[in-house]
Amino acid sequence: MIVAIDGPAGSGKSTVSKMIADDIGFIYLDTGAMYRLFAYKLIKENVDMDNNEEELRILEDLNIDMKNGKFYLDNEDVSDKIRSREVSSGASKVARIKEVREKMVDIQREFSKSKNVILDGRDIGTVVFPNADLKIYLNAASEVRAKRRFEELKEKDKNVNYNEILKEIEERDYHDSSRKESPLRIADDAIVIDTTDFTIDEVKKKIKNLIITKGEGKW
Repeated sequence: MIVAIDGPAGSGKSTVSKMIADDIGFIYLDTGAMYRLFAYKLIKENVDMDNNEEELRILEDLNIDMKNGKFYLDNEDVSDKIRSREVSSGASKVARIKEVREKMVDIQREFSKSKNVILDGRDIGTVVFPNADLKIYLNAASEVRAKRRFEELKEKDKNVNYNEILKEIEERDYHDSSRKESPLRIADDAIVIDTTDFTIDEVKKKIKNLIITKGEGKW
């Protein structure tokens, strides 16, 4: 069974996807982390993200892996390193490149073959798995999403600023929804859940019930 959960940054899709996967024994694939891994590679190699030729050269030999909730680049665990604001911004940039998206989609489809999988991202239900068994679109007010991201980041960086985070969230919303390649949008058959006034546990319960109902006889 394939469960696709899409939505903008800070909507809670990664957090709730992990929780549900643990609860019901599904495999969770954080597709956004794949773009973060590539962005981190470019940053580490001091590659100009406006230099498509150099980006594609590195893409050819990209060595990434995901095991037990950890993310690896060139066999190094970089799970924490790919969560920085710089990497997040870079991931949004590389996600606009056609060849990058095509490679990531191939990896995502291969990984998910013959498995019960929850994938979250921005084009899972529209591009990666348009025939997914269940499609969810999570959303929330940008101010709420910024507050969530602020609370998450301030534990690591005491100098983080809420207004800067809000600006970054709104800019990313614009770039993700207006990019030419696989823009963020709601699939026609997706169930939309606004998480603005919900706790993460309430969202988890709602989606978990949808999966169980939809998946009867499938797993």
